Amino acid sequence: MSSVIEPIEGPVLDEPLADGAVEVPWLSRHEIELGDGHRVGVTVAGRGVPLVVVHGFSVEGFLYAQSLSRLVGMGFRVVAIDTAGHGATQGLPLSGQKMDDYAELLGRAIDELGLRRYVLAGHSMGGQLVTRLAAKRPDQAIAVVLIDAIVGDTWDRMVYLFRVAPPMLSAVGAALLIDSMAVVPAFTDPKQATKLLRLVLPTVAGHVVRPWRLLGPMASILRTRSSRYALDALDDGGVPVVAIHGAWDVAVPHRTARDAVRRTNGTLVTVDRAGHSWILRDPETLPGIFIELLDGPLGEAVQTSLRRSGLRRRHPDIEAIEGVCYEPGASILDLAPSDGRRRVVGRHRRPHYRWTVERLAT
Repeated sequence: MSSVIEPIEGPVLDEPLADGAVEVPWLSRHEIELGDGHRVGVTVAGRGVPLVVVHGFSVEGFLYAQSLSRLVGMGFRVVAIDTAGHGATQGLPLSGQKMDDYAELLGRAIDELGLRRYVLAGHSMGGQLVTRLAAKRPDQAIAVVLIDAIVGDTWDRMVYLFRVAPPMLSAVGAALLIDSMAVVPAFTDPKQATKLLRLVLPTVAGHVVRPWRLLGPMASILRTRSSRYALDALDDGGVPVVAIHGAWDVAVPHRTARDAVRRTNGTLVTVDRAGHSWILRDPETLPGIFIELLDGPLGEAVQTSLRRSGLRRRHPDIEAIEGVCYEPGASILDLAPSDGRRRVVGRHRRPHYRWTVERLAT
């Protein structure tokens, strides 16, 4: 991994930490109400460039808390939004059961929060949503980060097979179930397993009580239009794309990421020996990848967006960044803990996974 010169400043500690200690922020959970009364769950922490994170099918934004808290120190205000029918967000009516409807709700939540420019990151189904949202808002999207996302020509062909041969969908579901069970490192890392279970159990309990909430998102995946149109729109709109994908992802094959990168002239990050939900298994790998990307395509995308907004300094301060990335009086500025609460934990460990970064020629 190369040395890093961060293109954006993060929060500066008032006092140095003790040797071996690491300070991470508390993530503040909220429920906001849109203009039409629709309730949406959001998790917020940090200051700086908005990093909007959208989770995968059947989970919620707060489950990514361990990785997200580590991204805050890189100069991001992390904003994890629960999609319709997940977490604290209301489901959509029966008339709105397509991916574009879910993406539209995500966009309305972003507008309600007062975000003007932002990086979009989505895992699995969330990758499909941020792709569609950025395709409609290329001037606002600083960059799109796809994490084992269900986009690309290979995935589009898989969806077609699901429609004509439903048992194929059952096979993918079984693969996801096995992958999910392997996420909890019970034997190799009991401490991390305990932390992850503490996050997962409330989500699982919610599905047990209201299992019908997942029917809408599942149907939308099968009914949605091919993703290639949205990917082509990203390329036409000049939105930088980074696809991060597990090499051993059986449910959503690695080839889907290659398809997405070729269509968008983007950057491919391959996570070695990783399945579909590696981001939940190891909280250190995604931040490690982000550090490298900030010294490359992601950092360049942020710098380019800030320059276009009128910030000419290479290292503008947080106040200047927030002045161009948020609407005046944006409601999100009041959502993070007002006292800036943070907690001290043990030293961060080395990432469990290794990865490679490459640009693919079209």
